[in-house]
Amino acid sequence: MLLQFIIARHVWGAESNYFGGDMATFFITLLVFAIVLVMLSVKSVTQGMEFTVERFGRYTKTLTPGLNIIMPVIDRIGAKMIMMEQVMNVPSQEIITKDNAMVTVDGVVFYQVMDTPKAAYEVRNLDAAILNLTMTNIRTVMGSMDLDELLSKRDEINARLLSVVDEATGPWGIKITRIEIKDISPPKDLVEAMGRQMKAERLKRASILEAEGLRQSEILRAEGAQQATILEAEGRKEAAFRDADARERSAQAEARATMMVSEAIAKGDIQAINYFVAQKYIESLKEVASAQNSKLIFMPLEASNIIGALGGIAELAKDVMAKK
Repeated sequence: MLLQFIIARHVWGAESNYFGGDMATFFITLLVFAIVLVMLSVKSVTQGMEFTVERFGRYTKTLTPGLNIIMPVIDRIGAKMIMMEQVMNVPSQEIITKDNAMVTVDGVVFYQVMDTPKAAYEVRNLDAAILNLTMTNIRTVMGSMDLDELLSKRDEINARLLSVVDEATGPWGIKITRIEIKDISPPKDLVEAMGRQMKAERLKRASILEAEGLRQSEILRAEGAQQATILEAEGRKEAAFRDADARERSAQAEARATMMVSEAIAKGDIQAINYFVAQKYIESLKEVASAQNSKLIFMPLEASNIIGALGGIAELAKDVMAKK
């Protein structure tokens, strides 16, 4: 009996250990499976990103920045889209302008994803699509313009490209914010020809400005000469008026003096005529002495001779008065 009891207890203990080990393994497996499911159902999205969720290959929703819950196993993450503004370099390409000039052009495109599902499922390889669309429109827009317009109207080119490319990428959920042409490089020989043309144009403008300056100078000089002539004529006119007035005043004074002398002679005043004759005599001597062609002058220097001459004239005046 004792032996049977010991055997039975040993068997029951072995069975209990066997079933206890299985239960522990089961619970550990269940716990691991639950942790895996939680990890598969919780998704963290960083700022500036958005994820699409696909259920059996079909789009269902969009995950925004933060923690998001999805159905594990049946749901999976589809596309991961960057929502920040992005920049894309447009490689150099050769373009033939409207006037058949070959130029090399490159640029840069700024764009932003506005609608995640459209950007993920409306077009395949979004970056390549935007790049090729931009390059073809650069050829179209710039190929319809002359070289001079390309070099002088970059703002207009950028605006036209932005309008066309933004409209074309609208169905893809993309917003083109800016398109800038970075560099326009004509061939070397064309650059040299443009340099010679610019130099000739500058020389032409310089010649025109110089001619205009000479013309304006001649006009101002002629106007100055005309004004000087007018002023000179005005001066001569004023001088003539003043000379005439002086002569008139001198004649009036002369006439008044002659009248006074005549009146004095008529009254028998011999001193008046002596004064008048002596004054005229002295003025005549003064004029003779100041003449430029006079080399030798004979005139009485003794005062008695002058007085004698004046006395002779006075005697003549007395005879005249006696005859009257």
